[in-house]
Amino acid sequence: MKYIFGYPLAFIRAIIIFGSMIICMFLYGIVTLFIKHNDTKAFWLRRTWLRFIAIPVLNIKIEKRGNPIEDAALYISNHRSFADPIVICRYLDAFVIAKAEVADYPIINKGAELTGIVYVKREDKNSRSSTREKMIELITNHKNVLVYPEGTVGTDATTLPFKTGTFHEAASHGFSVVPIAIEYRDPCDMWTVPNFIAQYFHQFSKWRTSVKLRFGPNIKNSDPEKLVQESNNWINENLKDMQKGWSKVF
Repeated sequence: MKYIFGYPLAFIRAIIIFGSMIICMFLYGIVTLFIKHNDTKAFWLRRTWLRFIAIPVLNIKIEKRGNPIEDAALYISNHRSFADPIVICRYLDAFVIAKAEVADYPIINKGAELTGIVYVKREDKNSRSSTREKMIELITNHKNVLVYPEGTVGTDATTLPFKTGTFHEAASHGFSVVPIAIEYRDPCDMWTVPNFIAQYFHQFSKWRTSVKLRFGPNIKNSDPEKLVQESNNWINENLKDMQKGWSKVF
């Protein structure tokens, strides 16, 4: 039954999603002929598209607790699905640090580059260093940055060990760190299929996607190890709480 009804549904959703992205970018391009492009306008475009098109079309139901803080910060989140930024950036204006492979996704790459992304080749030391420098520049200039410190998607009940580079920079520069916990209800939402397109059909062939999202406290510490520990503990405690009596995975 999933193949008969679900895959056509996912295909129709993809047509609407990609078609609307192209239209929005085209119209925004026309607007910028008369009004200068800036990050505030780009974030508004992304947030509006997510709120009124992407999330309703994909039928993502979000149960949210907490909000982003007023000041610029480094937001760190566990990573479950390629849909994570769709959910989080509905509420958070931030530059997203993403793996360089995203640059190879047609249309998605252009939308991401227009509305705030920083690519990183995680296996490349120079790329990681450049990304940290860009992160420092952005937060210093009052822009939020979102990073997934696990470095890949996690399918366990709790997080994978965090990469600590961004925490060291946050500690040494006195940046606020705000943890985010995100959890999905259905096993199909876990990114278990290596191919992006196959995973999309695997995840969005069902009628509804249920998500829980929590923004944590503002954490500051000059000790990077304590930043890692406090952030990691908060995320794992909230993952367990969200999973309890709700998750079909854990």
